[in-house]
Amino acid sequence: MPNLSQNGCSVWVTSSTELIKTPTAVALGKFDGVHRGHQRVIQPILHKPADAEHIYPTVITFEPHPQEFFTGKSRRLLTPVDEKVRHLELLGVKQLVLIPFNKELAALTPEQFVEQIIVEKLQASRISVGQDFCFGSNRSGTAMDLQVLVAKYGIPVTIVPLETHEDDLPLIEEGTRISTSFIRQMLETGDVEKANRMLGRPYTLIGTVVKGQQLGRTIGFPTANLKLPEDKFLPRQGVYAVRVSDISQPDINPDINLNNHCGVMNIGDRPTVNGTHLTVEVHLLDFAEDLYGKKLQIQLEKFLRQQQKFPSLEALKAQIQLDCTTARKFFSTAR
Repeated sequence: MPNLSQNGCSVWVTSSTELIKTPTAVALGKFDGVHRGHQRVIQPILHKPADAEHIYPTVITFEPHPQEFFTGKSRRLLTPVDEKVRHLELLGVKQLVLIPFNKELAALTPEQFVEQIIVEKLQASRISVGQDFCFGSNRSGTAMDLQVLVAKYGIPVTIVPLETHEDDLPLIEEGTRISTSFIRQMLETGDVEKANRMLGRPYTLIGTVVKGQQLGRTIGFPTANLKLPEDKFLPRQGVYAVRVSDISQPDINPDINLNNHCGVMNIGDRPTVNGTHLTVEVHLLDFAEDLYGKKLQIQLEKFLRQQQKFPSLEALKAQIQLDCTTARKFFSTAR
C-alpha cells in the first residue's frame, strides 16, 4: 500500500513498514478519537533529548481496527485517518504508521512483535503506552511485559496511567475513565458537551459539500449537504448547534472564507419529506454563498432536539426557525 501522506501536511503517513522514517520515538495504541487519554500517551514522545535531533515522534496504530479484523464487522471511527492526521499534526507528531493488522501480525508472540516490529522496523529509541496496552497473539503481552522485553535492547518505556475524570471535567462522574467507548456512548445519546470534555475539543465531522435535493432553499433555509468518510462515526440523529470552518485547498472558491461560523446541522433521513437515506446537512446562520466543492469542518457544540416528522413543510419551516433562534441564543452565551 502506498504512502498516504497528504500535500501540505507535515505528518508522514504510511502503511508500509519499508517507508517508515527512522529512528523513532513511539506511542503505541489504537488512538481512535485522539482523546485526552490518548494525548497523555503521546506527550512523552514529543519531548526530545538534546542528542535526539533526528528521531521522529511516531504514532503507531493498526489498519483495520483490530476489533474489525476479529469480528469481521466494519467499525465506524471517531477519527478516520485524514481526521486523525489533523489532530496528530496539531500535537506535534511527525509520523503516523498504520501497521496492516492481518493474520500474520495477530499471530506474533509478544517477543516476536518486539523483535520484528519495535526493533527491526521502527528502530525505536523510546516507547510510550497506556497502562492497559496489550499486544501479541491473544493480547497476551501487557505494558509491563513490553517494558521487560525491550529493556535488553536499551529502550525505555513510559507507562501512562489511565486518564480519569478530575476537577476540570464537571458533570462527569468522579473516577470515570476517559475512553473511546465512553465517548461513543455519549455521542449516541446526544450528550455532545460531555463527549467534548472527554475529547478535550469539540467532536468534528469533516466532509465535502455536494448537491442534495435543495429542499432547504425552497423553504428559506439553504443547507450544505455533506459527503463524509464512509467509516465516520455519526452521533445521535437530530439537530445540533455547530461551528463551521472551511478547510478546503486554497484554489477552491478562494473568495469564501469560513472560520468558526455559527450554524445548525441536521443528521437524519428527513421523515417529513419521506427521505430514504441518511443525510448530514448544515444551515449557516446569516450566510448565503455557494459552498459546492468546499471541504468543511463541523464542530458539534450542543444537541438541540431529536429528529421528528412534521405534518407539513410549513411546520418544518417554523421548527427550523425556532432551531436557529435556539442556536443563536446558545452561541450568544457560550464562552
